[in-house]
Amino acid sequence: MAASETIDPDAFNAFEAEGWKRRASGYHDFFASITTRATERLLDAARVDPGRRMLDVATGPGYVAAAAAARGATATGLDVAEEMVELAARLHPQAGFVLGDAERLPFEDSSFDAAVASFAILHLGRPERAAAELARVLTSGGRVAVSVWDAPERSRLMGVFVDAVAEAGASAPAEVPAGPDFFRFADDAALERLLAGAGFADAAVESIDFRHHLSGASELWEGMLSGTVRIRAMVDRQPAEARRRIRAAFDRLVAAHASDDAIEIPVRVKIGSARKP
Repeated sequence: MAASETIDPDAFNAFEAEGWKRRASGYHDFFASITTRATERLLDAARVDPGRRMLDVATGPGYVAAAAAARGATATGLDVAEEMVELAARLHPQAGFVLGDAERLPFEDSSFDAAVASFAILHLGRPERAAAELARVLTSGGRVAVSVWDAPERSRLMGVFVDAVAEAGASAPAEVPAGPDFFRFADDAALERLLAGAGFADAAVESIDFRHHLSGASELWEGMLSGTVRIRAMVDRQPAEARRRIRAAFDRLVAAHASDDAIEIPVRVKIGSARKP
């Protein structure tokens, strides 16, 4: 999941955008019960209160925007994939949803009082540009909050796949554009620098730990492959023998988290937040 030295941000962003067009329902089916565990903490960090104008960047199926609307905020969700926008609007008519690019937000300066990006910056070729855009559309004193997965050794939901690919000796498929390190912002200092570099003040990072219950290894394998872009490409586009080795390593790694005929996978999420001066 680490990037090579040469990254074409436009090619990477196009790859991600195209992938999410095909993964909207798969993401919703698998990740709804996982990412929403961090939603209220994310909104708290951005101080999303009644009457606030809140932007949810890379809204996906709209979970965070819907939760903000439930708090009495005026919530707008934005996503680069039309299928995600349509799904979010269908699931959550209480919020507004628009098609757009996180690196080129289609809003005027100072349009929002709060902004959030739930697991979004991991999927962008230019996260610094996206952070600067979040700062631009916020009013003075407005707050931003972004969430990311922690490092693979601490957040095993992603970690078992990362480790299985490494154990199998599988290399990145040539047709998958190199992107930024998926776990770059698992480092607190890197996440704080991202926000400070965009002009935010008082950057801080907090962690959320929980365990996700699964019926077995196959539920995790199938759910992740149906609901992700980069991980699916890394596994699915391997030769048959490499894929077999990845699955064997994956099953062994997941077995370490088995308990009473079920799986309890440790998950850790980082939330970085800051204020626009």
